[in-house]
Amino acid sequence: MSAGEVVLGPDGLLRCPWGGLEAENMADYRVYHDTEWGRPVHGDDALFERISLEAFQSGLSWLTILRRREGFRAAFAGFKIAAVAEFTEADEQRLLADSRIIRNRAKISAVVSNARVAAELAPGELDKLIWSHAPNAVGRPAPRTFEDIAPITPESTALSRDLKKRGFRFVGPTTAYALMQACGLVNDHLADCLVRGA
Repeated sequence: MSAGEVVLGPDGLLRCPWGGLEAENMADYRVYHDTEWGRPVHGDDALFERISLEAFQSGLSWLTILRRREGFRAAFAGFKIAAVAEFTEADEQRLLADSRIIRNRAKISAVVSNARVAAELAPGELDKLIWSHAPNAVGRPAPRTFEDIAPITPESTALSRDLKKRGFRFVGPTTAYALMQACGLVNDHLADCLVRGA
């Protein structure tokens, strides 16, 4: 087996290598892989949450973010755009002291700023904006290994540019592509992964 191919999980099922990890403490990663990653996500607040979590993930392991997800949700008012847009400097200071999240001043500030930008959009506009960058899946071959998946695509570059033009921060092309993968704009489950055709 070459690097990046599907792996046999402890339950005997083939998964993407990051979703089939055998260590007992990786069960939450498997659940995320099997039930969320690559499944379509719609709704402004739901997509705002994903943008925010992807921003916090930058430079860190996704598992670190996943294990703190409920803490992030509690700290950021369930990622309700209208609520986070009202956060003050005092709220940002409170978040810097909150051990349930990643206490990075620039990322916290970016999430609050992004909420204010998103709050200025018409209802449904964030969803429409993000999904307008979904590539045509027809004829797009299923990746066989992770080496077949580029970290940046023309679509992720365009999405990043569109978001930045509106004032969003921490949304570079790599982060935009991770968002596209997580929210189902692209299906990057490997060809032999159990989730690929589900």
